[in-house]
Amino acid sequence: MSRIVILGAGLGGVIMAYEMKEKVGAKHEVVVVNKGSTYSFVPSNPWVAVGWRKPEEITVDLTRVFQSRGIRLMPMGAKRLDPKTNSIELNDGETLDYDYLVIATGPDLAFDEVEGLGPAGHTQSVCLTDHAAEARKAFDALVRSPGPIVVGAAAGASCFGPAYEFAFILDAALRKAKVRDRVPMTFVTPEPYIGHLGLDGVGDTKGLLEGALREKHIKWITNARVARVEAGRMSVEEVNEDASVKATHDLPFAFSMILPAFRGVPAVSGHEGLSNPRGFVIVDRHQQSPAYPNIFAIGVCVAIPPMGKTPLPVGVPKTGFMIESMVTATAANIAALLAGEKPRAVATWNAVCLADFGDGGIAFIAQPQIPPRNVNWSSQGAWVHTAKVGFERYFLHKVRQGVSETFYENAALSLLGIKKLKEVRMEEAGPV
Repeated sequence: MSRIVILGAGLGGVIMAYEMKEKVGAKHEVVVVNKGSTYSFVPSNPWVAVGWRKPEEITVDLTRVFQSRGIRLMPMGAKRLDPKTNSIELNDGETLDYDYLVIATGPDLAFDEVEGLGPAGHTQSVCLTDHAAEARKAFDALVRSPGPIVVGAAAGASCFGPAYEFAFILDAALRKAKVRDRVPMTFVTPEPYIGHLGLDGVGDTKGLLEGALREKHIKWITNARVARVEAGRMSVEEVNEDASVKATHDLPFAFSMILPAFRGVPAVSGHEGLSNPRGFVIVDRHQQSPAYPNIFAIGVCVAIPPMGKTPLPVGVPKTGFMIESMVTATAANIAALLAGEKPRAVATWNAVCLADFGDGGIAFIAQPQIPPRNVNWSSQGAWVHTAKVGFERYFLHKVRQGVSETFYENAALSLLGIKKLKEVRMEEAGPV
């Protein structure tokens, strides 16, 4: 019997556990190492921050469902990986050995790279559900005493959708509270243009998002570096193409939410050949580490080169469906190795995204997520908000039931021509 360890129980890690167990059954052991036993549906965090959801409505205790599926949960978390000895030092001092490892940790949130940034400083966050719950308190204070808002992302961020979403959700929530007219709002982003999203745009995301910002009376600054944050005040440097400072903006705020830069988690970072200088895990097209063939990685922790040169660091997002395609490929490839075969499955990295604006939104499909693309489509409308609510309910149902996908999901994706795996010829099989 082999032991397959999954490090992390976020979107990728939980679905990875379910899909891997379906592949190997009782023949092999599947273990999940995570800090705590709770799964949180991160895409709903912006709703938590304005009181549209309670944290308990978007979280799942994994203890019982994992047990029912024969998956072992170790909620003490990991302190340090040692890929040379195929072992993980856990936070309780114990050591866990593995035959195969799937790294699904998500990112380390680099608030410390900007003075005064983050919940421990002077800005809010929607990266974690606990952060969003704290942001709710600050939002309530804003409604009681309205003032300027600054929303956006720091240089090095690699998931811009939630920043746009939160700006528009704030707009909708403040209009419902009848105080939007007393709250000027500025959106700051390191993107070279609005709607770049770390993907050099998808369809007409530039035009759609610029139009939405204008309609909602939200000003913006692109090529923006958050230099430092003080209580109620943010210094933002707008840069030229060569990254030299073009202008400095002194922005007062009564409420601010800035997404931080991402980096690899300390438990995994710093191993030569395993991760890049930023700590993200290097993988080949089979999600497999070239340096350590029994290690795979999925999700936000994966190293993906940026979309061309930009004046400021702009990372590439790893969207939900893209991560699920990584999961399916990884499960298939580990199962192949267990059967004495070569890895063959290749994830499509297709992106299907619903960006909610509170009472509308923008959707896009990028096939694949990295250009050039076979499909490059975006659209907007009130239907996006409805679809996002439906997806939230469906995904939480999957997690609670312990399944990685359903018949209806497969049927719908097949109808749309959206696949998780690429078709690979036999002669293309094996690591690259």
